[in-house]
Amino acid sequence: MRILDIRRAAADAPAPNASRPATAIVHDSADARLVVFRLAPGQSVPPHRSVSTVTLTAISGRGFARGAADECALAPGETVIFEPNELHGMRAEDEELVLLATITPRPGARSTVASDAHVLARAAVANSGAEEL
Repeated sequence: MRILDIRRAAADAPAPNASRPATAIVHDSADARLVVFRLAPGQSVPPHRSVSTVTLTAISGRGFARGAADECALAPGETVIFEPNELHGMRAEDEELVLLATITPRPGARSTVASDAHVLARAAVANSGAEEL
């Protein structure tokens, strides 16, 4: 058994620069990847796609999860689920937002050949400035 302190991981997560959210992979296996995001007020992760199911759970703060056509408010304890290849992103508004992203299955874990959708999604993420996780 392993216990993860998500709030501590978020506090310790490095930010590539002041304009980008801090992130840290807190668990990585063939079945799932867990990534903590710490977004400062006004920061966002641009909409992008994943070949996996992405579940975002708000740990602290308030913010928004974006889909292809709309966005929903997130408060601590709330979770939003995005299906494979569904457009998704997130943003903090007036306060810091800490999210736990659960990505299942782990990207690249189930296939040695990337699908066309995955290749396009990676290109879109690269062009948007978001990091693929």
